[in-house]
Amino acid sequence: MYMRRQAKNPHAEAEQFRRRAALGFLGVLVCLFGLGGWYFKLQVMDHDIYATRSEANRIKPRPVVPGRGMIYDRNGRLLAENVPAFRLDITPDKVKDMDATLAGLSKILALSPEDIETFNKSRKARRSFLPVTLKLRVTDEEMARFAVDRWRFPGVELEPYLTRRYPYGDLFAHIIGYVGRVDDKDLEMLGEGNAALTHIGKSGLERYYEQQLRGKVGYEQVETNVQGRAIRTIGRVAAQSGSDLRLSIDADLQRAMVAAFGEFEGAAVAMDPRTGEVLAMVSLPSYDPNLFVNGISHADFKALNDNPSRPQFNRLVLGGVAPGSTIKPLIGLAGLDSGVRKPEDKILSTGMFYLPGTSRGWGDANRGGHGWTDLRKSITQSVNTYYYKLALDLGIDRFDHYMGYYGFGAPTGIDLTGEIGGILPSPAAKYKSRKERWYPGDTVNVSIGQGDWKVTPLQLVHGVAGIADGQLRQPHLVMQQRAGFDADWTATPAGESKPISPTPSNLQAVREGMMGTMQPGGSGARAAAGAPYVMAGKTGTAQVISRRGTAAVNPRSLPMHLRHRALFVGFAPADNPVIAVAIAVEGGGYGGSAAAPIARKIFDAWLLGKMPDGLEPLDSERGTTAIGITAFDGGGATARDAGDAAVAALELLPVVVGVPAAPAPSPAPAPGAPVPSATPPPTAPERPR
Repeated sequence: MYMRRQAKNPHAEAEQFRRRAALGFLGVLVCLFGLGGWYFKLQVMDHDIYATRSEANRIKPRPVVPGRGMIYDRNGRLLAENVPAFRLDITPDKVKDMDATLAGLSKILALSPEDIETFNKSRKARRSFLPVTLKLRVTDEEMARFAVDRWRFPGVELEPYLTRRYPYGDLFAHIIGYVGRVDDKDLEMLGEGNAALTHIGKSGLERYYEQQLRGKVGYEQVETNVQGRAIRTIGRVAAQSGSDLRLSIDADLQRAMVAAFGEFEGAAVAMDPRTGEVLAMVSLPSYDPNLFVNGISHADFKALNDNPSRPQFNRLVLGGVAPGSTIKPLIGLAGLDSGVRKPEDKILSTGMFYLPGTSRGWGDANRGGHGWTDLRKSITQSVNTYYYKLALDLGIDRFDHYMGYYGFGAPTGIDLTGEIGGILPSPAAKYKSRKERWYPGDTVNVSIGQGDWKVTPLQLVHGVAGIADGQLRQPHLVMQQRAGFDADWTATPAGESKPISPTPSNLQAVREGMMGTMQPGGSGARAAAGAPYVMAGKTGTAQVISRRGTAAVNPRSLPMHLRHRALFVGFAPADNPVIAVAIAVEGGGYGGSAAAPIARKIFDAWLLGKMPDGLEPLDSERGTTAIGITAFDGGGATARDAGDAAVAALELLPVVVGVPAAPAPSPAPAPGAPVPSATPPPTAPERPR
């Protein structure tokens, strides 16, 4: 069937096209206006916001780590410094085959499994175009080998940097401590402003003075591309270097102190009683702090931990020993100042002491007794019976009061972290630790430095220096600080001090007893024989194991770890002290035979410049002149009266030729300090600062 086609309507089609075109044009116009408005918002209204974001993407701050402050001894010798070193960095995105590169580098460098493991962990945590350290310390020989084959390792570079170095190795390990790599706890403590630091003080002065030593982090503005790669530096805020420290420690005396111990282990500290400055202090055995700076190896760390002598343990501030008879001069002074005793009061020593109603006896050093004994003789010959009776007459409460005043049972406040206060025996302390009451026998035990006593060498030297000078001064290590290499040194404020006794005559009686200790008939006379100066001291022996009943124990018959600890405290010259020492020798046996000879060598080194055999002063121009004393005034010998002691002569010593760095004036002795003898002493000479 034939269908008729509908006729076209050109007019209607044209009208429909016009409507559609108008609608399309309107839509395009709306879109154009919308796009224009959006551009206006971005370019005009939000210009500041997006300009800042764009600039932040282009300019990035990069932290600048400051140089760490350096540490010097009193004569300007560097004890901790920053030295240039080279590390090996790899940029991962420039290396095609990482495994082959590491294998090739292992043939020319000493790479440990730890180095490779640490590298792999680090590169996974960082963007591939950032360099990652493979080896922190590259030796000169390794650098030479790498330079030959450098073309074979694209993306591997040697980068210079500063690292911490301790030139004297283990000599100052327990004083200066060491720095180590920053860990998560350190980052939390440092805060965001110091997140760029790679090392932080971990122990010793490095930790105590961390804030002063590390300085202030700076930054530089670096222009980067869209991938974050640095193009150029356009601005810089300089980092502020850390402050330098100048210690009161003398490196020569420190070396002499270590040499004086020989094969013995233990601790010793020497202090200027006039100022509280620590002149030397050692804890033996020691360790090399350089091992820890860039991460200690597993083998080295295991060797230190497996050493039964515990080289890392700081016996100076953490170790506690019973003081033995070295505490007797202070107990004697407490008896005099309390009014319980007078210097001339005498007791009878028969060799054994018994409490009423008891069969257990406490013995004297001389099994036959010492006869009638006053204060001076009790110190000179270390008569136990005198102190048994004195402590009982004082009573434990008054005993604790005086011992606490002398500084026992509390830290000395030296500028080292972690110092303990030891144990001052008391009824409260005994009940707290063992839930037991206090008995009169406990008072007898503590009267000769045994029982629950625990003291540090620092507490002992603090007490004996107080006897020497008349003032109990807070020990300190840092004498001066400076904010930069070109800045002036500024003195560190002195610590607290207080008089040890209100009665000069009582203090003088104790001093004379200590002088007698070092004279014929005294317990330390052998160590003082032939000295051209008079020294004062007190020997001590601290038992490690208790005796059975009244039987004596010969320490030489015991294994080394069970032998008695030998102790000594003293000062010199006795009439005008400039050095006080405290020494504890582990397994030494007796103080007079083991610890006192060490003190003599320390005194000789400081006063006479006489170093132990086989040891020469660090500065050749100093020769054999005194380390610590420039000269003794007076021009001749001075007679000294110490009871029955012989008269000694103090010879005029030659002047030291030192090399002090930025000397500081020596503090004058405390006004009103008791005069040690009836004969006016020569003026105290000043030491090189």
